[in-house]
Amino acid sequence: MINHKRRRLIVNISDLHSFNNLATRILKNPSEYMQPFFDAVTEAAKSIDPKYLKEGEIVHVGFEGPFVSRLVTPRELLSKFIGSMVCVVGIVTKCSLVRPKVVKSVHFCPATENFTVREYRDITSNNGLPTGSVYPTRDENGNLLVTEYGLCQYKDHQTLSIQEVPENAAPGQLPRTVDVIVEDDLVDSCKPGDRVAIVGIYKALPGKSKGSVNGVFSPEDLKNIKKIAERDDTFDLLGNSLAPSIYGHSWIKKAVVLLMLGGVEKNLKNGTHLRGDINMMMVGDPSVAKSQLLRAIMNIAPLAISTTGRGSSGVGLTAAVTSDQETGERRLEAGAMVLGDRGVVCIDEFDKMNDQDRVAIHEVMEQQTVTIAKAGIHASLNARCSVVAAANPIYGTYDRSLTPTKNIGLPDSLLSRFDLLFIVLDQMDADIDRHISEHVLRMHRFRSAIDGGEAALDGSSRYGREDEADTDSSVFVRYNRMLHGRKTERGRKLDNLTIKFLKKYIHYAKHRIQPELTDEASEQIATAYADLRNASSNAKTGGTLPITARTLETIIRLSTAHAKLKLSRKITKVDVEAALKVLNFAIYHKELTEMEDREQEREREQQRKQRADRRGQTADAMEVDDPPLAQQATATGSVERIEAFKTIFGQHMRANHKETVSIAEVEDIVNVGADVHYSRVEIMSILEKLQDENILMIAGETVHMIV
Repeated sequence: MINHKRRRLIVNISDLHSFNNLATRILKNPSEYMQPFFDAVTEAAKSIDPKYLKEGEIVHVGFEGPFVSRLVTPRELLSKFIGSMVCVVGIVTKCSLVRPKVVKSVHFCPATENFTVREYRDITSNNGLPTGSVYPTRDENGNLLVTEYGLCQYKDHQTLSIQEVPENAAPGQLPRTVDVIVEDDLVDSCKPGDRVAIVGIYKALPGKSKGSVNGVFSPEDLKNIKKIAERDDTFDLLGNSLAPSIYGHSWIKKAVVLLMLGGVEKNLKNGTHLRGDINMMMVGDPSVAKSQLLRAIMNIAPLAISTTGRGSSGVGLTAAVTSDQETGERRLEAGAMVLGDRGVVCIDEFDKMNDQDRVAIHEVMEQQTVTIAKAGIHASLNARCSVVAAANPIYGTYDRSLTPTKNIGLPDSLLSRFDLLFIVLDQMDADIDRHISEHVLRMHRFRSAIDGGEAALDGSSRYGREDEADTDSSVFVRYNRMLHGRKTERGRKLDNLTIKFLKKYIHYAKHRIQPELTDEASEQIATAYADLRNASSNAKTGGTLPITARTLETIIRLSTAHAKLKLSRKITKVDVEAALKVLNFAIYHKELTEMEDREQEREREQQRKQRADRRGQTADAMEVDDPPLAQQATATGSVERIEAFKTIFGQHMRANHKETVSIAEVEDIVNVGADVHYSRVEIMSILEKLQDENILMIAGETVHMIV
């Protein structure tokens, strides 16, 4: 071996059997003994000829001889051989290209003039756990590192396909095939058509997308995760940290956090599958950061597939039947939603998709399967993914004079499959425009790390992933006045989590926590669903989504996701209330303030009393105290109060020569000097009646006088 300058020593397995029982242990558990074997042979070779090997090179060991029961064909490779050494006999049918694999990288720090060395191992390695595959860009002190590619070490590898020989194949059955990974001196040692006997370790490897480790939880990470979960503002903190480069859209960001956490899927004994993934859609004017929010999801989610409406077809999203050019056999090609199983599928320009292609995703969004029955193939593929879609209104921009349903222009059968549908408007407001311009200008003026500044706020480019191998990551983004501005909340600076820690938090909460519904939460969810159904039937304009039985499951999924966010094993009333606030903003595009919460709770209490009275509980009606005068007036909306409202409001508008006024100002106007104050709910009810009489028009939070 040394004379021929080879780096592989061939050992006969019979020689090891005659020496001691080491051969049996090597055959049963080769991963434990091969690396020490390599090291021993390398040391022996160096002692004979010190110039035989270069620095970092090792001598490999190969085996030959009688393998007896371990001499198998690809068809005979069973699960009992996993992790042991086998000898496979067959024909080489396919050889891939020889590609290099990095083994060790060297990085130079110009600031300290020191070198940093990092070793890499993948899932095929026998000498330790796999490591991350990302190059370090900074050292432990935050100094920039430059990769010295000339000093890095690489290893060749190649993939072969071995098929059982035709004479040994079972009659009437297709030959079986197994993949073989060869490295170093074994690459290009055979070609297609060769009959070979390959000795190696039989392993079960995951798919390509799951072949590497994407992060490690340290004890410090777990401690920080629990600290964040105990904070009162955990929901707001994660929402603000999602895409801090995008101004506003706080409720949409919170909804995205719940979407990535997801609910808990259930598979019932009768075969029913209840999905736990949350689907979301954003419809609104151009240039309101809908696509940028999709890019933020791509950066945070561990598995995310991006596509567009015009560039996607129905079979491209689900699955297609294709023909093999060589054999002519029919085969299935997975689409975007099948490839995104257990992940997120982002569809931009959803409104540009053809109706025929859009129908193809109906089954995926609810049953989470793709059923194919064509060309003699009948199969059902899993597509358990969350769908996030972004679209423009049917007329290009949102027409505020039309209902949300007419603006969206999509059928209810599709809209009901979306758990959340947000209307994103380009509001003409001087204060909002000024804040947006200041935020954008700060992002443009910020000095990046390349120019000698600090790390950018998002810490990534379009689809970039941060260095996930560094486990000592900080929790919060370092405050920078140039980048974050002077934005404060209640006298303190707003906190933002780092992208790396946010990924770890979401991953931990999603996979480690499986909350369960409590009786108290179940009762509140049932009451809230009944109220939503009642409100949708009485609403004049309606909301963005139809209130169906799927809305009930939406509330459960959102409540479960919020419980995961708080690392809670039980779903409580607090989780349900947080879910209802997000759902209310998605349906009616308004926030629930504490005052409105109390008003709605009071109305629900009155409705429950009325339902109890209708059931025949009138015997004790005389014993119940009369409600206060304010509640009677609020509930009935008497003609006298409406006329008084019209008089006070009309006199004020004529005296001040106003044509528009905000609803908050209306509340102040009509309650000045009033004996019984008008509540916000009563004011909205009276304004809607006046709108029906064409006296005024309500547009968002503004009232326009017509006559």
